[in-house]
Amino acid sequence: MPVSEPASALEAQVLRALDTVQDPELRRPITELGMLKEVRLGAGGSVAVEVLLTIAGCPLRDTITADVERALAAVPGVNTVDVFLDVMTPEQRNALKDRLRGGDPVRTIPFNRPDSLTRVYAVASGKGGVGKSSVTVNLAAAMASLGLRVGIVDADVHGFSVPGLLGITRPPTRVDEMILPPVAYGIKTISIGMFVDGNQPVAWRGPMLHRALEQFLTDVYFGDLDVLFLDLPPGTGDIAISVGQLLPGSEILLVTTPQSAAADVAERAGSVARQTGQKVTGVIENMSWLALPGGERLEVFGSGGGAAVSGRLGDTLGYPVPLLGSIPLDVALREGGDGGLPVVLADAGAATADGTDDAEGNTPAGGETAAAELRRIARELAHRPRGLAGRSLGVSPV
Repeated sequence: MPVSEPASALEAQVLRALDTVQDPELRRPITELGMLKEVRLGAGGSVAVEVLLTIAGCPLRDTITADVERALAAVPGVNTVDVFLDVMTPEQRNALKDRLRGGDPVRTIPFNRPDSLTRVYAVASGKGGVGKSSVTVNLAAAMASLGLRVGIVDADVHGFSVPGLLGITRPPTRVDEMILPPVAYGIKTISIGMFVDGNQPVAWRGPMLHRALEQFLTDVYFGDLDVLFLDLPPGTGDIAISVGQLLPGSEILLVTTPQSAAADVAERAGSVARQTGQKVTGVIENMSWLALPGGERLEVFGSGGGAAVSGRLGDTLGYPVPLLGSIPLDVALREGGDGGLPVVLADAGAATADGTDDAEGNTPAGGETAAAELRRIARELAHRPRGLAGRSLGVSPV
């Protein structure tokens, strides 16, 4: 039967069930994407469904098949389900791409559009080794677990690590020039590490780095995101400048450790916002202390670095730059990174049903575990008010 003309109550139920089946990469219903070619109802409650894949080698074809079977198995009166897969024609793919881009034929950065409500956080550090990527991945995972639509661009081209931290092993899917990013734990992720063989180095200079970042932001289809994180390389080099040019509305999250040497370098990384016109949203201090078996705290890298950066940047930039949190040294954080499971998810059993971490529904600043503190910071960032000045609300006076 034509999928737009249900002729019976059962057919209507079948189509409603198929509305719940999402393409696992695009995260939108297959009925909305033009992927549902035909539905046939037979005798004895049999249903045959034909689904159009975007490309012949779709890596998640089995997932789509299983999701269709699962959705229809729950429909009363349906006893058997057969799923047949076909491939979109070039014309159908072009129609799909137009639909995803909102009919805009020009390849632009969607996060710069006046009506974009995506909050973009560029996670920066003055030096390497402060745990910036781990912080990025865990903040993203915590926000995704709160129901937000989240993406990550691994902009650390030379030191990419985000795919490993999320356990992503498969490459992105290409639909002509459009790239569909892999999804892990609800996070759409793109990294240059998905395009190189093994552990090969990427020996690129400034113009190539800028072009790679620009392609990630224009050719990768993230869809409607609430939050996009960019994991920047340490320091104030080419990528940091490119982010300021390509995403002028992005906000900087600065990661440092408590030691004064790291804090001094982190302050320089934050001060680049004066040149790029970005805002520094806050400072996150990582590796703040180590909890000892007796309950004492050992400040392995000293203390006060995060607060010092926060205060000095506030004076330099002319507005408050808060210390958002202090994350302790925690073996579970390292184990989660090595295993590809963010600690905020692995340790989720310690949280209450609403995502907080104690019986009173709060997580105090300076939580005793890295997971608790990262979840608290993520909630604080997720609940920040969003200004709508200058944005199109899609309404007009009558």
